[in-house]
Amino acid sequence: MSFVIPAPDQASLPVAGSADRFPVRRIYCIGRNYADHAREMGGSPDREPPFFFCKPADAAFAVPGEAPVDWPYPTITTDLHHEIELVAAIGRGGRDIDVVSALEHVWGYGVGLDMTRRDLQGQMKAQGRSWEIGKAFDHAAPISALRPASETGHPAAGDIWLDVNGVRRQSGDLSDMIWSVAEAVAGLSRYFELKPGDLLMTGTPAGVGAVVRGDVLSGGVAGVATLVVRIV
Repeated sequence: MSFVIPAPDQASLPVAGSADRFPVRRIYCIGRNYADHAREMGGSPDREPPFFFCKPADAAFAVPGEAPVDWPYPTITTDLHHEIELVAAIGRGGRDIDVVSALEHVWGYGVGLDMTRRDLQGQMKAQGRSWEIGKAFDHAAPISALRPASETGHPAAGDIWLDVNGVRRQSGDLSDMIWSVAEAVAGLSRYFELKPGDLLMTGTPAGVGAVVRGDVLSGGVAGVATLVVRIV
């Protein structure tokens, strides 16, 4: 008996002020890219080579405007953490990209949450196993509408923050990143051939912590975007 495998739905994100959608190919994340967050997670803030991990494309969960969007609490966790991040959207591919030209490959920017099942991540760390089960679950990357770099520029400094129920939890500046966006893009391109549609989540400042059903998370990056999600 034969069967037909349906084409997968193409994950995409809205483009601010437009009916266009940005198709998502892959979601890459850079770990511990703010010194204060590296310390709070027990790591070193030194400029060691950056390390990367991935979330599946369909983990992208669109948060198109500033009105709260319901976001489902994931399964098999009792310790869900927030991590607010600047997201760089790749518009031109390449491999072994030079730092000097790396920003020419960035189409635009948004704001995202690297939601993390911290308890499961911790279990995997203790066993020397992959973090995937803690990072790559359904809807694990709520992301705002994207804006082209022609509007935002390539932000290298500016406030990045997250409030939970109106109380500030995370606060930092993009200039605090250990590896700049250009350096992160260049470094990533040595491990993977980047292609249009790739997203890079660029790390989070200190202050990550647990959230529960009913919490409202509001965060943003100055001059880029904001997003608001309600955990249900």
